[in-house]
Amino acid sequence: SSICPPQIKGKLEHFISRKAMNIDSLGEGKIEMLYDNGLIHSIADLYDLNQNHLLGLEKEFESEDGKVRKMSFREKTTNNILTSIEASKAIPYPRLLFALGIRFVGETVAKKLTEAFPSVDLLMKADKEALIAVDEIGDRIAESVLSFFADPESHKLIERLKNHGLQLEIINSVTQLSNVLEGKSFVVSGVFSQFSRDEIKEIIEQHGGKNVGSISSKTSYVLAGDNMGPAKLEKATKLGVPIISETDFLQMLST
Repeated sequence: SSICPPQIKGKLEHFISRKAMNIDSLGEGKIEMLYDNGLIHSIADLYDLNQNHLLGLEKEFESEDGKVRKMSFREKTTNNILTSIEASKAIPYPRLLFALGIRFVGETVAKKLTEAFPSVDLLMKADKEALIAVDEIGDRIAESVLSFFADPESHKLIERLKNHGLQLEIINSVTQLSNVLEGKSFVVSGVFSQFSRDEIKEIIEQHGGKNVGSISSKTSYVLAGDNMGPAKLEKATKLGVPIISETDFLQMLST
């Protein structure tokens, strides 16, 4: 490949970053470890990872105090990484486009492009004239987008991301992704680390669940983020409604 390792690692680190795919259980050190072990060379390789690849991986490194320390992937770390990667498949198309790391395509530009071209297939077919007709898109951005999609490697990448079920189009109505939450009702409260509250509610509906505004004895779960209101906590406890975390919720989806 014409890309040297630091550029590949940089692309991967951008892809997993908070404002992009927010795969928060992977950081710079872990990305480097996966790369050095030959497990990831491209963004799409993340979605091929499984327990067998990760469990037991080890790396020794020198910490700031000069001591040699060891980083190893135990079962809990491995599960957290795979759960985060799986959850990122629900990240909306505008954030995924930003995550691809196309030069000059920041968060705002990614939103504008996905509004004008509501699927990646439409964006890939757009010519320069169509691109610069979009508000705030000038020659420089248009040429960068054209250059990215002119590369056969980008086509292979998009194809692999599609096959892994990532969001490569704008979903206007709720698209059913599974029925694992069918018959279950949720009250969502507090602040979450991986998704916004609205995104969590949409994910519940995409998997057949129902959002309700207030807690009753019929509520299946209270999905609690940080800073959940004490009154809701008290009511859920009093009525015996199970209180689950964002991690518990994401694990429900992957069962």
